[in-house]
Amino acid sequence: MVTQKQKQVRRRDAPQDDKGLSPERLVAIDWSGRVDAAGQRRHIWAGVWTRLADGKVRVELEAGRTRDEVAAWLIELARETPRMVVSIDCCFSFPAWFLAEHGCATVFDFWKHVVDGSGERWLSRECDEVARDERFWGAPHKRPAQFCGEGMPRMFRATEFDNKIAQGLEGGDVVRAAKMRGITPKSPFQIGGAGSVGTASLRAMPVLLKLHAVGFRVWPFEGAKLQERDAKPLLVEMYTRLMTGAVAKSNESARKSYLAAKRRNDAVFAGLTRAVLKKAEGSEDAFDALVSTMEMVRYAETFSSLRATKDPVLKLEGITWRPGIGR
Repeated sequence: MVTQKQKQVRRRDAPQDDKGLSPERLVAIDWSGRVDAAGQRRHIWAGVWTRLADGKVRVELEAGRTRDEVAAWLIELARETPRMVVSIDCCFSFPAWFLAEHGCATVFDFWKHVVDGSGERWLSRECDEVARDERFWGAPHKRPAQFCGEGMPRMFRATEFDNKIAQGLEGGDVVRAAKMRGITPKSPFQIGGAGSVGTASLRAMPVLLKLHAVGFRVWPFEGAKLQERDAKPLLVEMYTRLMTGAVAKSNESARKSYLAAKRRNDAVFAGLTRAVLKKAEGSEDAFDALVSTMEMVRYAETFSSLRATKDPVLKLEGITWRPGIGR
């Protein structure tokens, strides 16, 4: 059954549709937790949609930056166009109980805790200086017993349980459930093996902290400030599977077919250039970045009405933005 907490994620913190001033730039970043600079430059892709001064729009797909270089690039973009929304494919936080365990009263405290050395210590597979925290698992270590059986929900935040598990239960949304069909739910505690979201998330937090320090708003911990005269750029957590839906995106032929159908039948995708489509066809990471960007475009008017959550758990854990959350 869908619990009251999952309903709160879906309803209480879902903004109302807003027909006000839309963002002038939308950026979707397919993230990477790779430790090597070459791997980061190869796997981090950004889709960028920009409304130009003459009213026309431009869509670009870019790679070739490390995480630190992405942070510097976003800061420069924000100076140029502060009315900007950036989505990043990672978890912005961990379960509330874990933050409390480490004495973190806010997500920003937790990011500082990660940056101060805890993040890389948790990512260490074998530590001689300190005991490895067995709750961070993945090859060569198995999922700990406390996260198995009845303890399995404990390794997820409310937003992950809502998006990845609850919709497949009685009372769930069949359309949302279909997007996750065949996908094994991932926890931020997983730092090894396929789809290890924890590695990418922990290595995103120094970037998130840096962006917040220079004025980026972070939803749902803070509300959007896109319509004011002194507009501030907005960061939202994103999960690419909720953007693309079911598709064998590791298969180039499947990517080509998906994009061809979108360009043919979906007005949001109709104006994409052949050069941009070719990049997305040739790379799973670029594909995720492009589709996520265009789904942000579809719901661009909802970002201005995103407000800060009042829920004490979600204030610590965050919420994954998804298409239509404000409708």
